[in-house]
Amino acid sequence: MKMSTRKHPTDRLAALRKAVLDKVKLYHQAKAAADSKKPALPLHYAGRVYDERELVNLADAGLDFFLTAGRYADKFEAGFAKYLGLNHACLVNSGSSANLAALSALTSPKLGKRRLKPGDEVITTACGFPTTVAPILQNRLVPVFVDVNLGNYNAIPGRLEKAVGKRTRAIMMAHTLGVPFPLDTVMKLVDKHDLWLIEDNCDALGSRFRGRLTGTFGHLATFSFYPAHHITLGEGGCVATSDEQLARIVRSLRDWGRDCYCAGGQSNTCGRRFSQQFGSLPHGYDHKYVYSHVGYNLKLTDLQAAIGCAQLEKLEKFIARRKENFALLYKLLKPFEDKLILPAPGANANPSWFAFAISVRKKAGFTRNELTGYLEKNGVETRNLFSGNLLRHPAFRNIKCRVVGDLKNTDFVTENTFFIGVYPGLSKADLHYVANIFKKFIKDRI
Repeated sequence: MKMSTRKHPTDRLAALRKAVLDKVKLYHQAKAAADSKKPALPLHYAGRVYDERELVNLADAGLDFFLTAGRYADKFEAGFAKYLGLNHACLVNSGSSANLAALSALTSPKLGKRRLKPGDEVITTACGFPTTVAPILQNRLVPVFVDVNLGNYNAIPGRLEKAVGKRTRAIMMAHTLGVPFPLDTVMKLVDKHDLWLIEDNCDALGSRFRGRLTGTFGHLATFSFYPAHHITLGEGGCVATSDEQLARIVRSLRDWGRDCYCAGGQSNTCGRRFSQQFGSLPHGYDHKYVYSHVGYNLKLTDLQAAIGCAQLEKLEKFIARRKENFALLYKLLKPFEDKLILPAPGANANPSWFAFAISVRKKAGFTRNELTGYLEKNGVETRNLFSGNLLRHPAFRNIKCRVVGDLKNTDFVTENTFFIGVYPGLSKADLHYVANIFKKFIKDRI
């Protein structure tokens, strides 16, 4: 009897999938070769660094056509939590959404007397990205602003100690451009006054304080995977914690506010889907459609998570390259310290640098805008230190808040501070070019 040589349908699909992914690899190699011939300028402050692995994962997820979070999202969350040494990582669609979900979680009725209530205070800084502060206001809480140090652009420790009032219940701040905020002081205040702590770690993935990763000190930590950050999913963010209850609350807020914690495509994980009582709903109301929070849909797609899985494998190399680029740029710009304030992370800090912050000294003989204009004209991309003093922006001018002391340094940042790139896509030759542009500008001004 003659045996059939016809392939099983699953074998044929596997062969076709492999052929598609092999073609994707070839496409990337050809495109990378073409891109290498493009002009070297401008030198961006940040950007995507990737190879065929990201594209292969993206195509692989696309062939599944499971468009919401799926197997790649599960893999990324598990891998990211393992990297941090935490129990839970919850993917969301941006770092800003991560901040919103994290802070909103602390207002959950499920926390009982520990929950934050309208009018409670949250200590932060006005010098940074607006979506560190926005969730405080969106949850009808009161931000308490403290000034920052120049050089590391994080909160002045002494101001933090003075900021705690009768209604202060939490601290939520960013590790600015990768530099850890004063964690010794912060953790003492957290313990002494029983405060919640949210670390905005969006710019500091891989940074360490006293050898410990930032993002692992607080009750919750947030991360951004926008293309400018240490790894990218295109858009995307994450909330991380080791607290089981907080993790469930964050996932509820991310997933429409539902009480059910079943993963996508699953049902009855709790074993009590049709046997519980919730509020005034009929007994046994389907748990998958019970809502315990006023939530959102903040999920990302499996296509994004697929990219993230490839990026996560490269994280340590990316961090090392950022540190190398920072060290070289610092060395090259150090001769200009009489006119420029260079980054100063402080004791016990080992930053995973997001960027290289520079402030123009008052008596430099030129302004920030004159310097950045020259850099931009010569192909060196710059950015201001985000909002500068957030309270000077139209949306925040009349908010209810408390300011501890003055914001003198924050105002100085608004007028004089900017940053340039150290991301892995910049070469040593690129950084030497940057330093030469600085040299030419300053020489012309002397």
